[in-house]
Amino acid sequence: MSVFRHSALANNPVWAQLLGLCPLLAVSSSVVNALGLALASTLVLLGANGSIALVRHRIPAFARLPCFVLIIATFTTLAMLLMQAFAFELYLRIALFIQIIVTNCMILGRAEAFASRQPVIPALKDAAGTAAGFALALLALGATRELIASGGLFAGMDTLFGPTAASWQLSLIDGGLLLAALPPGAFIIAGLLLAAGQALAGRPAGARRPTTEQTEPIKQTEQTTDTDPAA
Repeated sequence: MSVFRHSALANNPVWAQLLGLCPLLAVSSSVVNALGLALASTLVLLGANGSIALVRHRIPAFARLPCFVLIIATFTTLAMLLMQAFAFELYLRIALFIQIIVTNCMILGRAEAFASRQPVIPALKDAAGTAAGFALALLALGATRELIASGGLFAGMDTLFGPTAASWQLSLIDGGLLLAALPPGAFIIAGLLLAAGQALAGRPAGARRPTTEQTEPIKQTEQTTDTDPAA
């Protein structure tokens, strides 16, 4: 399995690792909000992973985490400035969650676990896959919540793509369920999507393969039984 596909699907940061849930639940009330956060997170992931992989041999071990946070904060600031310049109205809606990208465990985790140990190209592939997986989860939850809450999709896309995108809005059903747009609805729908994803993957939620430590005593017991003189 390729690095990109593994990071996006098998090791999806949201549905497999349960990382980045705070911004996921808070921002995903609509497709445009989810897309805005997804684009900002993609920029930070690609920039941070590529930069960390490039200078990994020059970062002393004792200053590793502070350096990683500083690099991630630099690209987070860049994402904030770009959004303020080109999508200011959308930025006002999700500003807090753009600003705290720097503390997102998903980004710092990939920097520590992968980018700091790999060359630039594999690090960029991992960043792209992680960003795609996070965007997939954001957009799936955002589209589901927006459709249930308002009966339509793509409202407010002009705040990201300009006035011409105002005509992209779709009205699919009359009315909606307000709960889907509220925090309790975010938790409920996210849980249902997680359960559906686990079911499609063919394994129950929370199921884990036995670890080496779990299987080793069994093997030792079997060997002892086979060599027992009394047998």
